[in-house]
Amino acid sequence: MGDVHLREQLCGFAKSLYDRGLTGGNTGNISVRTPDGGLLVSPTGTSFGHLDPAELSRFDAKGVHVSGLQPTKEMPIHSAFYDTRSTAGAVVHLHSTHSVAYSLIPGHDADNFLPPLTAYSVMKLGKVSLLPFYVPGDPAMGTAIRGLAGKRSAVMLANHGPVVAGKDLESAVYAVEELEETSKLALLLRGQPINSLTSSQVSQVVSAFKVEWD
Repeated sequence: MGDVHLREQLCGFAKSLYDRGLTGGNTGNISVRTPDGGLLVSPTGTSFGHLDPAELSRFDAKGVHVSGLQPTKEMPIHSAFYDTRSTAGAVVHLHSTHSVAYSLIPGHDADNFLPPLTAYSVMKLGKVSLLPFYVPGDPAMGTAIRGLAGKRSAVMLANHGPVVAGKDLESAVYAVEELEETSKLALLLRGQPINSLTSSQVSQVVSAFKVEWD
């Protein structure tokens, strides 16, 4: 897939997320690996609803910013996923309402943030780690992701928003949407007796779809 097409695809997915209220204002950031090993990244302070393909930040294979506007201040979280997960071809970070709201409730398992409500959250995300609050732009967020040693494709930044890596833009976007929808379900069902997937059922999904789950 060429650079021009990737630029258009990135902006198209970003606008779709914005138009559906999954991140608002000038929040969130998104990146994709280019065929030459570089990166295209949404610029700092820009809105997902109005990204210009020609203005995307462009990095070469050595991680040097070579063209476009200045990249998002959250580059450390993007770099951490690319450096620790060889399968990462795209990274999406949102400020999606329900996942942020769910992260504010105390008592979560930090190693497995989402309850196993549906097969699809297990399939698309595996386990989601809940990371503590960091000031936006703090490089410590990247350090925390690196500390997971590539074992997670998705993390939830408490009081901030989800970050998901996928093999390509489509996979990353669909996975972060699943994280938001599962968080929404968890909030809707909070306090109700529910039939979550059993450990056996989770194991069946993990086995059938070769999900990273440890």
